[in-house]
Amino acid sequence: MKSTTTLTIIASSVSTPPPPLPKHTRTTPNPKQPPKQSKPPPLPSPSSSTKSHRPPLFSTFKWGEHRKSHTQINYYAELASKLAEDARFEDFFMIVETITSGADSSGVQAVEFSALLNAELVSKGVLCVIASDEGFQRLNRVLTGFQKLGLGGALEVLLSDKSVTYAIGRECRRSLKLGGVDEVVDLMETLSGLGLIIEDDAVEPIEVIRNCVNKRNPQAAIRYAGFCTRSDEAFCTAILEFGKRGDMASALTVFEASRHKLGCVNMYAYRTIIDVCGLCHDHLQSRSIYEELNAQKINPNLYVFNSLMNVNACDLSYTMNIYKHMQHLGIAPDIASYNILLKSCSLAARLDLAQEIYKEVEYLESIGSLKLDVFTYSTMIKVFTDGRMWQMALGIKDKMLETGVTPNIVTWSSLISACAKSGLVDQAFVLFEEMILAGCIPNSQCCNVLLHACVKALQYDRAFRLFQNWKNNSFQINNRNLTVGGSQIAINVPFKPTVSTYNVLMKACGTDHFLAKALMDEMETVGLSPNHISLSTLIGVYGGSGDVKSAVQVLKTMRESGVPPDVVAYTAAIKVCVKQRELNLAFSLFAEMKKYQIQPNMVTYNTLLRARTRYGSLIEVQQCLSIYQDMRKSGFKPNDYYLKELIEEWCEGIIQDNHRSQGELKNTSRKDLGRPHSLLLEKVASHLQKGTQSIAVDLRGLTKVEARIVVLAVLRMIKENYHPGEFMRDDMLIILGVQEVGTAVDKNEFDVKDAIIKLLKDNLGLEVLSLGPKILTEIRIKVENPFNSQPDLHETLEGTKLSTSPTRRPAAVLHRLKVTRRSLYRWLEKKVQ
Repeated sequence: MKSTTTLTIIASSVSTPPPPLPKHTRTTPNPKQPPKQSKPPPLPSPSSSTKSHRPPLFSTFKWGEHRKSHTQINYYAELASKLAEDARFEDFFMIVETITSGADSSGVQAVEFSALLNAELVSKGVLCVIASDEGFQRLNRVLTGFQKLGLGGALEVLLSDKSVTYAIGRECRRSLKLGGVDEVVDLMETLSGLGLIIEDDAVEPIEVIRNCVNKRNPQAAIRYAGFCTRSDEAFCTAILEFGKRGDMASALTVFEASRHKLGCVNMYAYRTIIDVCGLCHDHLQSRSIYEELNAQKINPNLYVFNSLMNVNACDLSYTMNIYKHMQHLGIAPDIASYNILLKSCSLAARLDLAQEIYKEVEYLESIGSLKLDVFTYSTMIKVFTDGRMWQMALGIKDKMLETGVTPNIVTWSSLISACAKSGLVDQAFVLFEEMILAGCIPNSQCCNVLLHACVKALQYDRAFRLFQNWKNNSFQINNRNLTVGGSQIAINVPFKPTVSTYNVLMKACGTDHFLAKALMDEMETVGLSPNHISLSTLIGVYGGSGDVKSAVQVLKTMRESGVPPDVVAYTAAIKVCVKQRELNLAFSLFAEMKKYQIQPNMVTYNTLLRARTRYGSLIEVQQCLSIYQDMRKSGFKPNDYYLKELIEEWCEGIIQDNHRSQGELKNTSRKDLGRPHSLLLEKVASHLQKGTQSIAVDLRGLTKVEARIVVLAVLRMIKENYHPGEFMRDDMLIILGVQEVGTAVDKNEFDVKDAIIKLLKDNLGLEVLSLGPKILTEIRIKVENPFNSQPDLHETLEGTKLSTSPTRRPAAVLHRLKVTRRSLYRWLEKKVQ
């Protein structure tokens, strides 16, 4: 019943009644309404086999001896073509399947039926499908239907129509703009499955790959590269494009897929992935890839070695090892190899090795093995520039001109920078003029180097004149080859000042914050956005004029404008506060940095640690010691001597005879200048953080000078925390050392004991008792890491009373001193009075 209904709908679309269907598709007629019996139409002549004047896809076709009549086949071919024209491909496929599915020795094959389809009508229908809302999805279904029914010949003729391929390309590009890269790849994959590759006509491969990169979809890129005509190039392009975006993981995914799909070792792919490691700053990954090649006993070619050396140029030793291994394999280095070696020497500041390599290259050029290029000369100029050897750099330029090599913008920039770093501002301007006269157009970097040289040499007026000429798009230079009357020539400037330009000029403002603010306003007027360096420089200018409030306000303005201040901005503000003696504000800014999780740098820590020339209170000491400890935990190596001297002065202030005691201390401490003071400062910080709840001073591992400082620091803390009328709750215990039973007593412990007793009794008038040795059996002695804050021995003793460890450790003897509570109270009361 379903077939009858469908055929009725189909028949309504043509004027001629259909001939009878094959037997396997006929339905039983209704007995109440017997169908009319009609004779099949007569066999038409070859010249009029169909009423349609449109040409068939194939003009020549021979029917078999027992084939169906031409009238029936042509009728259904015409009917299917008209259905395709209306984009009714579901009905089209039903007709084709009906005609061809029962094909046997007397049936019709699909290839025979497709020969009679009208190419023009089918193309119109496909164009309608492409232009529909679900164009790609419907087109995929149509193409798959052609494939399933064996209409491959018709499909080839269809896709040879330029209007169809142009429409497919247009829709592919439109879909890519809308982010539909998966749909495009699906369509291309379907066409590839049909044996038809039209990617060059439909859309450029690079467009598809870049869209895969933008969507971070490596799987789509792998699928697309797998069926491209040049799969190796497509894979390498995808690897490189992912690398340019910094997506190392996706690049490696595509690289691994290329190894499996290409089925061979592709050196171009290895070179590309190693270059990507350089783009993503992951030189260790490049080494792993190279080691994999070695594990497979595959020797890379010259280009892979060059890429590997270039990526690892930051590690001179590794680069030289790769270079030697390349020579060991018999691979002769080219000029690019030597350029990379010179670059590595420049990064490592190995001027001597760079000169040796350069001499070797010159020798190879003299015998005709190599030809030095502009990169070789430019790299050597940069090497001499970094070494502040401007005369040698100028000598390289002369050699370039002698050999006929024209300097490029990099060469001239390096030469100008060499003179600028050496303070030769006039010579830098001469080179700038020579560059312009030689026909090499400068860039903004060259001009910024000149501006920086002027600012560094305090030639502020000259810097602003150069900047004004730059803004006027004209440089007035002297042509020494012309006559006096025409010595001045004007050169148009094709580039504009940058943010770096304004940042350099702001440093030339000194304390004129009005001029600095005007430069920032001008920067915004020309469409540039001030960066962190601009605002940090403005903070310094405000600080130079003594306007601390405006300097700190810049930090708030940065945060409100969506440019959160970084460590440079905060450090600049802290410097301003320290310079103007606003120390509380400086430490509050440091606390604000920690609140916003901004990691201070070395300059920040040193600025705060050197903020005070002396300490007046316990809180100030605790502040600086806290910053000192934070600095050490962050991995920075602080200068302990300055802080130690301030701590000494603060501690000695508790003794009335201050001048005599300090003098004695400084004379004694000279013997200990060679030893690191980290242990002393850590001990002081640890004891000052504990407060006066449990007064126990641990002097283990300290010299007598350091022990004196720690004891005085604890006494000063007790003094500042004492309130009149309060009584001391505990005696003060001093731990001198721990000695294992059966071992000799350390001589330093006797020296420390004598020095502390003398200090407490003679200088401070305190009562000191020497406690008898206490044998400890449950304490594990840890002295191997002196920088870890050791637990208070008093607390350790309390903890050992509850110990239930079944294994007894080696016994030890504890040596202690006790300062009585009564004497401490009298001393404090005397200080208060």
